Amino acid sequence: MSTTTFGLTLLIVGMGGTLVTLAVIAGCLRLLTKLFPAENSDSDRSGGPGHA
Repeated sequence: MSTTTFGLTLLIVGMGGTLVTLAVIAGCLRLLTKLFPAENSDSDRSGGPGHA
């Protein structure tokens, strides 16, 4: 295997691994957001203190 082929293979595997890892993290965050949704409070709807 030549140096160029090895370098390109390493580049593709590294980029692919990074994208797969980011996709897994995004999926975990989406799942956690569905399991534990944010609660709405009264201050969120009224604009909070100092809201004109």
